Amino acid sequence: MTQTLPKLVTFEQFIEWYPSNGARYELHKGVIVEIFAPTGEHENVVGFLAAQITFQFLQMGLPFRIPKTAFVKIQSNNSTYSPDILLLNHDNLVNEPLWSKQSTVIQAASIPLAVEIVSSNWRDDYYDKFRDYEEMGIPEYWIVDYAAIGGKRFTGNPKQKTITICELVDGDYQMTVFRENNLIASPLFPKLNFTAQQIFDSAF
Repeated sequence: MTQTLPKLVTFEQFIEWYPSNGARYELHKGVIVEIFAPTGEHENVVGFLAAQITFQFLQMGLPFRIPKTAFVKIQSNNSTYSPDILLLNHDNLVNEPLWSKQSTVIQAASIPLAVEIVSSNWRDDYYDKFRDYEEMGIPEYWIVDYAAIGGKRFTGNPKQKTITICELVDGDYQMTVFRENNLIASPLFPKLNFTAQQIFDSAF
C-alpha cells in the first residue's frame, strides 16, 4: 500500500527532503510516494533472491554489487524508484554523476538487473516501472508476484503465483512467465538452478 503527498516536486527537491527516519519513499511523476514497511514474507523473498543472484555474479567474476539503498532516476518523466533488488555494475559508477553524493544512477549501463517484489501497489510494477525500465534500457527486469496479487492478465485466471522475467530485445521487453516447478531462466545468469516454486516457498 502506498500513501501519496499531493505536491509535485523535482528530483533535487525529493533528495533534499528525503528523511532519515528509516521510511522509504519514491518519486512517481513528481509525486512523493511513501512505500510502507514490507512484510516478513516480502523480505524473505528479497533475501533469497539477493543471495542467489550474488552467488551467480561472484561465480562469474562480474563487477556487480547489490546496494542496501539506492535510486534509479528516470530522466523522461521525473520519477525516481528504489527497486527491491538493484544490481549495479560497479565499473560504470564512475560515469554516474549522481552516484557519489546521492546514491542515484541514471544510466542503463549501470543496471544489469532490477527486481521488484509485487505488493499491493502491483500496478506500479507491472505498468509504470515496466514502461520506465524498458524505456531507460535496463536489460533485464524481474517481477516477482509470490502472492498472486497482480491483475489476471499477468497472473492468469484464476490467479497464480507468477515470476515474469523481462528481457530487453531491440528496445522492447520480451516477457517470459514462470510458475510452479518451471526452472527460472535468466539471460543474465544462465546457470541459475532453482524453480519458481522455490522462490514462492522462500517467503515462509
